[in-house]
Amino acid sequence: MSIRALWIITHEKGEHVSVRFSRRFPTVEYRAKSLAGSSYQAVPEDSAVLQLLLTELGLADPGKPYVAQRDDCLNQQRTPALELHVDSSAKGILWPVLVISRGPLILACLPLVEAGEPRPPLSSLLSVSQGLTLLEGLQSFLGGSEIKTDGDGLAPRLALMPSVLQQVCPLGTPLDVPQARAPSTAGVPAAAGSPRQPAWRTGQHRGRPAVNVALTETVRCMQYGDPSKQDLWDVYGTVTCKCDVEGVLPNVTVTLTLPPNGSPLQDILAHPCVTSLDSSILNASSVDDGDGSAFSGPYKFPFCPPLEPFKLCSYTSQVPVPPILGSYQLKQQQEVNHLRVSVNLKLHESVKNTFEYCEARLPFFNRVQMSTVDVKVSSGHLDVNKEKNLLVWVLGQKFPKSREVTMEGGIRFSGQLPGPVDPLCTDLTAYIKLYFKVPDLTLSGCSVDQHSVQVYSCAKPKIVTCRELQSKEYFIWNSTGPAPVSSGQMIL
Repeated sequence: MSIRALWIITHEKGEHVSVRFSRRFPTVEYRAKSLAGSSYQAVPEDSAVLQLLLTELGLADPGKPYVAQRDDCLNQQRTPALELHVDSSAKGILWPVLVISRGPLILACLPLVEAGEPRPPLSSLLSVSQGLTLLEGLQSFLGGSEIKTDGDGLAPRLALMPSVLQQVCPLGTPLDVPQARAPSTAGVPAAAGSPRQPAWRTGQHRGRPAVNVALTETVRCMQYGDPSKQDLWDVYGTVTCKCDVEGVLPNVTVTLTLPPNGSPLQDILAHPCVTSLDSSILNASSVDDGDGSAFSGPYKFPFCPPLEPFKLCSYTSQVPVPPILGSYQLKQQQEVNHLRVSVNLKLHESVKNTFEYCEARLPFFNRVQMSTVDVKVSSGHLDVNKEKNLLVWVLGQKFPKSREVTMEGGIRFSGQLPGPVDPLCTDLTAYIKLYFKVPDLTLSGCSVDQHSVQVYSCAKPKIVTCRELQSKEYFIWNSTGPAPVSSGQMIL
């Protein structure tokens, strides 16, 4: 796997955009030209790539929300792998351009794809997973999403990028990821006969040994309450580790297990420090036509850990039902600016009824402020934000014994100030967004038993494991009005 080009871009909320660093790899580009033949598309100048990326990310012209090449229903983008149209011809396409945008940083790279037409599935391309791993590593090295573009932290790290890429990506071939901490200057060579320390492990731990493993599953959902529209949901998980163990080459093995009725893990990506993996683990895919559920664990990940916290692996899982089923009905009454709202939420029986937090938010766009809120809830309490355009239903840490809650009532809008504007949510197009976190639970049933964590070092460490389920982009749309519908699977 190789990379044709790499870009690091900074911006401030879509403004003051600039390419702070770019790198082309001529030897890889020569291979790309030889493989593509007559369909070869050269990588344009940085300024052209910058404009194309900003357009795809919706940062080029905020006043122009619709761009045909980007937003047409016929174009199904699979983020973070973008398709950039260099010109109007069928050959003038760069694909797949991998992009990670967090805070003021945008990192992008163009991997070399050796397969021709038709395009292979993204999950089958090793260059995609390795390219994303490289971008994640560079993003952490540059300081993450919290770094200030005009501060003292970014410029010194950008100055180190040529030497960093020479080490982790020589001649465009990713071999490693840089450390989150700034690398030191050239060190003293290791003594002859001593074990060689991995590039991702910049030193040795001194102190009390401990291993912390955290498993987080995230669920996304789109529910419509309409038989003509298919509800969609997906689940993806990440395993994060912090290993404070002594030794030059300590070895740790983390094992993920599933219950007998658990959903098999798919689309597994592992950190470069993982030393070996069973091929059946990597072959399980949610988009291939093959049977991705043949292997159901246990999933063993042996690795030599970095010193800092890192993401050991990520995965997806296909679960039969979402954790909270809901219906939302918003009806226009005869009186102008008077709406009738009816909400029903039901916690699925397989989900533990213990939340760290759980709340439902009902925003109202393209209307004036709420003047009267005559709404009753069967559990929890209801708050109105100070701008009077959002209802927050705080459900607390438990559903009632029936596992079902309701909201009924009327809302009048006659305030003096206009509320927020959303071009999508007009008239009765509205949604509820759920925010919740459930400790000690995963929808797939995946878990990490602390007794299954094996550590090979000179001292026995304290091992702590935990797991949790959290929501992200969990929508329930008003069933009495039009709602946006996806044409396929939710895209990770």
